[in-house]
Amino acid sequence: MSCVFGFDVGSKLIGVAVGNRLTGSARGLAAIAVRDGDPDWSRLDALHKEWQPDTLVIGLPLTLDGEEQPASKRARRFADKVAQRYNLPSELTDERYSSQEAAQRFASARAAGLKKKRDAATIDAEAAAVILERWLASAETTGY
Repeated sequence: MSCVFGFDVGSKLIGVAVGNRLTGSARGLAAIAVRDGDPDWSRLDALHKEWQPDTLVIGLPLTLDGEEQPASKRARRFADKVAQRYNLPSELTDERYSSQEAAQRFASARAAGLKKKRDAATIDAEAAAVILERWLASAETTGY
């Protein structure tokens, strides 16, 4: 299988994207609510069952200098939990500037009439897609 999940982990929402190793493409799927530090596992379980990914890629928030920060711990905890829950390999990858790129993509799509203001909730899923696309591009060059 060549399906991969990407995650943009936040304190209130976790963006989820699905990617394809063969095409190197990714698209946002959903923004999952986080309550008391845990994602809506039933929603995540449903996505997992539907797509059956073989790898999990989690964005690791780093400072502009490439150092870890408090949000990095949250991403690492989520990576451990989700990998154990689905018994799948997980990889952390630098997510710097992914949210800005997702916001720019959203603004461009909105200007082109493809998205509406109410679609703004999809920015978290789009950030996960950006993270996953970058990982897929680097995996291609590193021979993953």
